[in-house]
Amino acid sequence: MSENTENQNPESANGEAQGPQFDVLRIYSKDCSLETPNVPEVFRLEWKPKLKVEFDSKPTALEDDLHEVDLRVTVTCTIDETVVYVCEVHQAGLFLIKNVPAEALEYLLAAQAPNILFPYAREHIASLINRSTFPPLNLRPINFEGLFRARKAQEAQEAKGQQEQSSAPADGAQS
Repeated sequence: MSENTENQNPESANGEAQGPQFDVLRIYSKDCSLETPNVPEVFRLEWKPKLKVEFDSKPTALEDDLHEVDLRVTVTCTIDETVVYVCEVHQAGLFLIKNVPAEALEYLLAAQAPNILFPYAREHIASLINRSTFPPLNLRPINFEGLFRARKAQEAQEAKGQQEQSSAPADGAQS
């Protein structure tokens, strides 16, 4: 019994996939640091820390279908006005993205790639802080997809407001 697989192959005659493609090629640490400027004095303070978490994501097109996304996560821990530590990790990844429209490319680079990278950055930060003998830190997950959608909604609202503002009659205009 033989099967006809002629129409089941999603590749063209030259071997390229014709459908959309999103592949993680590599995940790596691009840079990491832990600064503890007030050690050992901070070990004598009552442990009532305040944490500040900052993050951003920077996509870079390397070739037509190859993109790097660099997710930076910075955690600053203070007690009163004293800096206990500043931990910064740049977790990056190489992504192969083919045959997707521009809107989908933006979504993949700004939402999906950071969602993939964040658990690695989170674990790296936890390890650095733990190895410095500070109490464990477990950062909460960040919903980059939700942040992306909120940003797009805000941009749409701002564009709508600017459009309404430019189409409104000037002050003193007679109707």
